[in-house]
Amino acid sequence: MSKHGKVLVAMSGGIDSTVTAMLLHEEGYEVIGITMKTWDYANSGGSKKETGCCSLDSINDARQVAVEMGFHHFIIDIRDEFGDFVIDNFVEEYLAGRTPNPCVLCNTHIKWSALLKRADALDCEFIATGHYAKIKEANGRRFISRGADANKDQSYVLWGLTQDALQRSRFPLGHLTKPEVRQIAYDAGYAELSKKAESYEICFVPDNDYRGFLKRRVAGLEEQVAGGHFVNRQGEILGTHQGYPFYTIGQRKGLGVAFGQPMYVTEIVPESNQVVLGPVEELVRNGMLVYQVNSMKYPQIPAGLEAVTKVRYKDSGTLSRLDPTPDGKVAVEFFANVQGVAPGQSAVFFQGDDIVGGGIIYNSMPPQFLEN
Repeated sequence: MSKHGKVLVAMSGGIDSTVTAMLLHEEGYEVIGITMKTWDYANSGGSKKETGCCSLDSINDARQVAVEMGFHHFIIDIRDEFGDFVIDNFVEEYLAGRTPNPCVLCNTHIKWSALLKRADALDCEFIATGHYAKIKEANGRRFISRGADANKDQSYVLWGLTQDALQRSRFPLGHLTKPEVRQIAYDAGYAELSKKAESYEICFVPDNDYRGFLKRRVAGLEEQVAGGHFVNRQGEILGTHQGYPFYTIGQRKGLGVAFGQPMYVTEIVPESNQVVLGPVEELVRNGMLVYQVNSMKYPQIPAGLEAVTKVRYKDSGTLSRLDPTPDGKVAVEFFANVQGVAPGQSAVFFQGDDIVGGGIIYNSMPPQFLEN
């Protein structure tokens, strides 16, 4: 009989999930490993060899660890679930002129759902992953808090987890730094694994060419959107672009048009196939609307709450005022101007290290001087 119960551990074959399984095993949990096949890159037409959590090598690495530690390991194929939801959304968002965050969507709607479903089938009370984040509890609610390693903290991508999911989730690496995790693996005899490189690419775009992925995924897309115009804020034509889905808010390089000063993508207008360009000051925003909101620390976001809002993974955050709207969105007022707020990206609200909640950026509001 296990000391703490049964836990289903998501194992990618990498160092983080391996150490997660190892720590839980040592704590007295009955560990069952599971590796999820989410994507078959060989069929995507990409130019790079399949790597990361979906590769055969990674699956074999995960299984080998389970064999050596003496616990069961399963491989499940969720390519259909993943593709229908995550990849279709990825394509649809770019075609709508927005910039999606597929890792957030995958965590919230696919991986946790798949893990909990299999955990129930295997009579596991808990699930665990190798995320660098913590779970806290106060006033009867569970919420995500930043991991101890500021360089590896992954709390931002977990804002969408439900109370039920948090109740059953475990993050053993939340109190550790990456160097400490590498040392644990090394000391346990996994010297090669401790040196394994990390991948920061989208799993289904391992060559990092999302434009090429869109072209392969949507037949005739390149021809459909070619010939649109770069324009400035006043609507004056500045040049011709390759198609609005192939640009993102804040982009400066790769525009293919020379200007007398650095110019950035400040807005994307899919209806007219226009990409608006401007100097860096036209990227400034002092507010935004957020939808698909998940309130984590409170039953709902309190009106007038002050929180630090992150608008992208590497964003340090900006002090803001949050106000729920009657239609379920949250209006965010930044106390300092923010650059590069991109519709489709995640907005995550923090109080100290704790996540209050988060959502998807619906639109953004430029300062008054830009509206005139």
